[in-house]
Amino acid sequence: MTKIKAVIFDMDGVLIEEKGWHYDSLNMALKLFGHEISHHDHLVTYDGLPTMKKLEMLSIERGLPNALHKFINEIKQQYTLDMIFTRCKPTFNHQFALSRLKSDGYRLGVASNSAKLTVDTMMHKSTLVDYLDFMFSYQDVKEPKPNPEIYKKAINFWGFLPEECVIVEDNENGIKAAKASGAHVLEVLGVDDVTYKNIIEKIQQVEA
Repeated sequence: MTKIKAVIFDMDGVLIEEKGWHYDSLNMALKLFGHEISHHDHLVTYDGLPTMKKLEMLSIERGLPNALHKFINEIKQQYTLDMIFTRCKPTFNHQFALSRLKSDGYRLGVASNSAKLTVDTMMHKSTLVDYLDFMFSYQDVKEPKPNPEIYKKAINFWGFLPEECVIVEDNENGIKAAKASGAHVLEVLGVDDVTYKNIIEKIQQVEA
């Protein structure tokens, strides 16, 4: 019988209801140089990808100069941090879920396609950091999601088997990465679905 030992969370849309902060901050930076990503294109193509990957795609598809990538990324990160500091707050359901899972003996971690500074800041502002064994960002791996590298790194952090872990994900690229890692996947529509009850029910389903 499979015994679940750990739960790994994506961040944006799972533990943090960022309400389009990444989308808004990137567009604010892009507009300085005459570019913009439509909401439709964001949802269909770009959602869940790291900023540098989005910029690479914009260069190929729309002629955004490669020389601007680093500068646009830096501006975007500053806009994002400004939004985090003013809007990111603790959520009781998530504090309760992670504290209960931790007390139940499960190991917990975050694996996100966001930048390291963004992940660290959001987890501290949401007061979830103390429950986590690690907080991995796209900067901790060579290939971001949908490549499963970040989830394989997370599983290997504990030395567990993939089948001993549950990954909580919400978007297409993240779900692809989670499934490719070999772990069990709890697919959620948003932060409201990330509850202790739903996670435990998934664990019980796997262990049945």
